[in-house]
Amino acid sequence: MISPRAVIRRWTALCVLVACPVAVFAGAEHTFTTSETLSEEAQTLVQLLESDHYNRGAVTSSDYQQVIPEYMAALDQQHLFFLDSDKKEFLGRYGSNVYYNVSYLGKIDAAYDIFGVYDKRMTSRVGWIFAELKKDFDFTTNDSFRLDRSKSEWPTNTAEADELWRKRLKFELLAELLNKKTLDQAREVVRKRYERILKTVGETEATDLSETFLSTIAGLYDPHSTYMSADFLEDFSIQMRLQLVGIGAMLGLEDDVCTVKEIVPGGPADLNRQLKPNDKIIAVGQDGTEPVEIIGFKLRKIVDMIRGGKGTRVHLIVQPASATDTSVRKEIVITRDVVKLDSARARAAVFQVPGPGGKTVPLGVVTLPAFYGPGEEGDTDADKTSASDDVAKLVDQLKQAGIQGLVLDLRHNGGGYLSEAIRLASLFIHRGPVVQVRSSEGEIQVESDDAEHLDYSGPMAVLVDRFSASASEIVAGALQDYGRAVVIGDSSTHGKGTVQAVIEMNRVNRQLARSTVKTGAAKITIQKFYLPDGSSTQLKGVVSDIVLPSVDEFLPIGESDLPHALVWDKIPTSFFDGVPIDAKVLARLRENSAERQAGREEFAFLRKYVEWFKERESQKLISLNLEDRKRQKVADDAFRKQIKLEREKLAKDDFAFKEFRLGPPLPPKIAAPKPADAKDGEADSGDDDSEDIGDDQSVDAYGKVDVSLREALRVVDDAVELGRNHQYWASDHPPLTMASKG
Repeated sequence: MISPRAVIRRWTALCVLVACPVAVFAGAEHTFTTSETLSEEAQTLVQLLESDHYNRGAVTSSDYQQVIPEYMAALDQQHLFFLDSDKKEFLGRYGSNVYYNVSYLGKIDAAYDIFGVYDKRMTSRVGWIFAELKKDFDFTTNDSFRLDRSKSEWPTNTAEADELWRKRLKFELLAELLNKKTLDQAREVVRKRYERILKTVGETEATDLSETFLSTIAGLYDPHSTYMSADFLEDFSIQMRLQLVGIGAMLGLEDDVCTVKEIVPGGPADLNRQLKPNDKIIAVGQDGTEPVEIIGFKLRKIVDMIRGGKGTRVHLIVQPASATDTSVRKEIVITRDVVKLDSARARAAVFQVPGPGGKTVPLGVVTLPAFYGPGEEGDTDADKTSASDDVAKLVDQLKQAGIQGLVLDLRHNGGGYLSEAIRLASLFIHRGPVVQVRSSEGEIQVESDDAEHLDYSGPMAVLVDRFSASASEIVAGALQDYGRAVVIGDSSTHGKGTVQAVIEMNRVNRQLARSTVKTGAAKITIQKFYLPDGSSTQLKGVVSDIVLPSVDEFLPIGESDLPHALVWDKIPTSFFDGVPIDAKVLARLRENSAERQAGREEFAFLRKYVEWFKERESQKLISLNLEDRKRQKVADDAFRKQIKLEREKLAKDDFAFKEFRLGPPLPPKIAAPKPADAKDGEADSGDDDSEDIGDDQSVDAYGKVDVSLREALRVVDDAVELGRNHQYWASDHPPLTMASKG
């Protein structure tokens, strides 16, 4: 075999910080065997994990027995089909031999055998469901249903499973009744749903199971490592080139429901601004046709339905991630197009922030959706752009407009090119370390800013949220270490401080290299990021200096919510010419912000929504009483309407601004069609602005009561004011500024 490390080093030079969800599929009545090619790939995967994964020393052969229950959970995410006795039997039969079978023999027979039992359980249960749907249902009882059973034990026996399923069926029927269907119509919808699920079971292929089983093995090492089958690798390569015509979203399956994992910056979904990460897509339709429910469909089939010709429209029926009632549905219409980097480029604005005496202070905002790089495939020389070059151009325009301070908005920025993160940081700090990268072998490489010119030296803030990840965390953390910016937003950023390399199996296995059969790849974690002071960005992320109220705090969207996430740690500090913000400066900025958060109407408005959302999210048990659910829905709708009215009132106080953009004008925003049965002036319960409270980054304009951005601007204004008082200066320059050199 060729040295895996040699291949990894070649890949690392081109490595982009990426995340790609693993697709999970259900089963079929087939007899599966491990092919010779797959056997080689399985052994190669384990060899790569053991020799080159960053976390290789933390996983032992005995840990491989965890693959059995985790693979079961990948097939049966809500722990409804298998029984607890199945888990005990599978562990007894396969648990102690998983490592030996895969690494030495290249056998994954356990995956096929476990799936065979799942197939029988599924087939039997669907037959039971069909019979149960013919019976009467009592929606007047005080029963409740636990929607998320992913961390629950499997039922101990068939009787317990039956009771769980009776509650699940009532829950599913209630969702249809609350969407104005009759009981007979609801029965038909649910019946067809399970017919599709059963059909999907029958279409399962060996590659579906091997991909899931081997990805479960890779997942023991960390949540970003995975195995890609040949077909998945091809899809992945297309996604990275951004060549397909579609909506620009990465999708995955959770409990047979298609879930939005990531919105690609610059894609149609990003421009549309209605589809959000963690939204569940319930049905897909085309212009002129009724939407087709896709619960139970294979992911690749769903993707094919959503893709289509450029300029055509796809209709998505979505359950919003922010909806506290699982019966809420929202129709989103997106026009398909090729992802355009111009649409994802940085943008900026000058805001006139009210100051004392009726005067306003001009402050700049630069919003960066991703750390994109130059020379994307298909670009002409004239089209080549990069995040750092674009931000430099915008900062120059903002300086010419006379700004006195700057906010760098990195909310919902999931990362991108590491080189761009370093170059972007160099716009705001003098030459010095930006990030430290530790390899799986323990080697530490310091990546530094070597730019001679400082583009902006004035006071700054970096605005972040739990979706700010990877390269975003490097920039925010570096500016924080140098004392260049106060970090504001959610309590911390996402916490993804690792780098993955995609290694094709035929590059490291000579036998596979000689094969004419298409082979897959391994995506494994090979490096870890550390800030100039030595702190890792992994798991903890970058901790904000000033924390603002946010619903993100109550959603499982951070690295710490992922299984087998790598730990936080610290390495020696690098030598850099900077210190964190002076304690007395930070204390004063926090005091001023706390006073505003306690007294301003917009924060009362935001806290009201956050508390309501927190309360709804804490309700793990959902009522199966129809009248109770109706009352809850009426109350929720009334609350949303009240919030919308309050928001419209607060919007009158939005700061005046002038926007700056690079590239061609954006296409107009496409509004979702109004429900056919909605009255004039009445919105669908899922179609309201409250989903974006405190975090509205609409591409067509700034503003719209973006409470977090308002406060970030005020904090920068505070820093400008403190700079006029020499007691707050650090050495020879005002706080949050960089002294000129030479």
